Amino acid sequence: MVIGTRKPSFRERAVDAANQVGEKLIRWLDGYFGRHSLVGDRWFFDPAEFPWVADLEAHVPEIRAELDEVLRYHDALPNFQDISTDQYSLTDDDRWKTFFFYGYGFKAGKNAERCPRTARLVESIPGMKTAMFSILSPHKHIPPHGGPYKGVLRYHLALKVPGPPGACRIRVGEEVRAWEEGRSLVFDDVYEHEAWNDSDGVRVVLFVDFVRPLPAPAKWLNDLVIKVIGISPFVLDAKARHNDWEKRFERLRGAA
Repeated sequence: MVIGTRKPSFRERAVDAANQVGEKLIRWLDGYFGRHSLVGDRWFFDPAEFPWVADLEAHVPEIRAELDEVLRYHDALPNFQDISTDQYSLTDDDRWKTFFFYGYGFKAGKNAERCPRTARLVESIPGMKTAMFSILSPHKHIPPHGGPYKGVLRYHLALKVPGPPGACRIRVGEEVRAWEEGRSLVFDDVYEHEAWNDSDGVRVVLFVDFVRPLPAPAKWLNDLVIKVIGISPFVLDAKARHNDWEKRFERLRGAA
């Protein structure tokens, strides 16, 4: 007797169809925003194209001082996948830590209070949507992957980069660049990218997503999509997870 496979329900078929439509829409938006980008469409961008970058680099000592205080609690910091569950496809250990400040309208208030100067500086970035310290443990490799949406660009300000030179590096598309302490990288994370910390120390960057410069009406469309992202289940779940970690962290600090 041949046992047939179960036919998907109407709801399952509807969800699958919606996902396919959503994927096609995002890919269309990627092409549209790439063609209309005021800074072009490439793997890496010249940081000098963004006037606010120089101000952040000038304040690296202040940001670094606040980071050093955060790193006193390194082991208690959340793993990236514990806050953003879609990162499980990239990392499932405790060697990629995060310390969030902002995420699509959500402000991690206690973290901002712990690092007030850093918080004020990232608030000054035009179109800032996400900001955090991204902390890679020694010999951690983030495998190749692509970001979900071309309406934002990614910024890294290198704060701790252990040697030897080139041990801490990132590939975007076909180009590899090494982080240098106090210097910035700007790139399009939709392109396939991967990162390495092949050193014996901890690598930390200030990680920011900011709105891609676009002319109207592309800008209006991008603003709408970003508002939808801000109220999506993905962002709301990350907010709840962060708040749960905050409560545990406050108890830990109180007991110290």
